[in-house]
Amino acid sequence: MNGTITPSTQYLTVPGGRIAYDDTRQGDGTPVVLLPGMLDSRAAYRHLRPLLVAAGHRVVTMDLRGFGESSITWDDYGPAALAGDVLALLDHLGIERAVLAGNSYTGATVVKAAGDAPERVAGIVLLNAFVENPPQGALMRGAMGLMGAALVHWPAAWGFYLRRMAFPGARPADFDAYVDGLVAALRTPGRKTATRGYVHGDSAPVGWTAAVRCPALVVMGSKDPDFPKPELVADRQAAALGARKAMIEGSGHYPMADNPAATADALLPFLAELG
Repeated sequence: MNGTITPSTQYLTVPGGRIAYDDTRQGDGTPVVLLPGMLDSRAAYRHLRPLLVAAGHRVVTMDLRGFGESSITWDDYGPAALAGDVLALLDHLGIERAVLAGNSYTGATVVKAAGDAPERVAGIVLLNAFVENPPQGALMRGAMGLMGAALVHWPAAWGFYLRRMAFPGARPADFDAYVDGLVAALRTPGRKTATRGYVHGDSAPVGWTAAVRCPALVVMGSKDPDFPKPELVADRQAAALGARKAMIEGSGHYPMADNPAATADALLPFLAELG
């Protein structure tokens, strides 16, 4: 897309099912692995990937358990299990070290992978992630519980969130078709199991960042509706990781889609420093 050829889907079999991914294969420097957020697919990076490739990077994008073209039903959808999938994919591709980028739910995944296998992770990027969030109060827990139930039983609720909240400013040209596809995917037989697994997963672990020793970059949309004060969240994560911070002005929860150019501008200097 965006004038480039989209790599073909490949699969990795791991205990419990198959993980779908694609790989541009070529590129100088440390490879980059991009992980989407929950209920999304690796196509979330369809507008950012070409910019990273054009800058000379090998880019791997991976579907999560239960979504995209990966197997739907698994025993575990938590970020620690996903971290194991990422490391297995690096082994499969013969990649000794990579930069891992996670959006939203999978911010915790890349943090976990970096802590568990520091020799394999050259750096991490958190894109509007939830890690190191303080415990929620009773009112917020109740609201999130209701939202989770809505996502499991009424896929249209996901479309409502994406259309009315997640993209407060610019939208990609293919936005409507993309959202329609995500909502349709939630209606696939068996998908409720996967949706429930993510809704009840721990996307905001506190303390995992303490094990991270690699360089880190925190990227946050300034108008992310998931956080009352997005910049304060980014500051907290950057402090926990000793990371640099990049705010994407006007972006919502998916800066790699609503402002891929600014997101690439934030990522490329960081990637260049890692070799």
